[in-house]
Amino acid sequence: MTTPAQAPVVAIAYHSGYGHTAVLAESVRDGAAAAGAVTHLIKVDEITDEQWALLDGADAIAFGSPTYMGTASAAFHRFAEDSSKRWFTQVWQDKLAAGFTNSGSKSGDKLHTLQYFTVLAAQHGMTWVNLGLLPGWNASDASEFDLNRLGFFLGAGAQTNNDQGPDGVHKADIATAHHLGRRLAETARVTTAGRAALAA
Repeated sequence: MTTPAQAPVVAIAYHSGYGHTAVLAESVRDGAAAAGAVTHLIKVDEITDEQWALLDGADAIAFGSPTYMGTASAAFHRFAEDSSKRWFTQVWQDKLAAGFTNSGSKSGDKLHTLQYFTVLAAQHGMTWVNLGLLPGWNASDASEFDLNRLGFFLGAGAQTNNDQGPDGVHKADIATAHHLGRRLAETARVTTAGRAALAA
């Protein structure tokens, strides 16, 4: 008789300056939950000791921030620096990590923000989970509503017009964030099951 696999725990640690990245964070959460994960949505600019403990106990953490001036926001950078207390003891070692970001321009140097997340994850000894999608919207018969319409590979990249609020976040970008959450949770399920099998 086999023991049912325990649901993986996925935390989404994000900052949202004007609400656009919050929309993506909620979609990442929904995607992870749809894959059977227990989820925690954590605003890093309001993080509490209890929420730090939730991150410590998670199997996977998705990092999210708007891209401001070519990198993650100052609030996210502050969170990253505060995470050094975890780095000293490698509390997050071997957790899974993923990332998502939004900017007003199609590029907006979002790649740099995603790369910043990967370096942060690597410093913590985490394992990065990429988007796992081919690029969309890159052929004459393609559509702006394709998943991964902006063609990122490291994580989910979104673009929202500067004159639009959170309700202007593109539906394809929301769907891409949902895909990222599902992929992260499914990968976490495989990883946690494998570790449990090895320990048995």
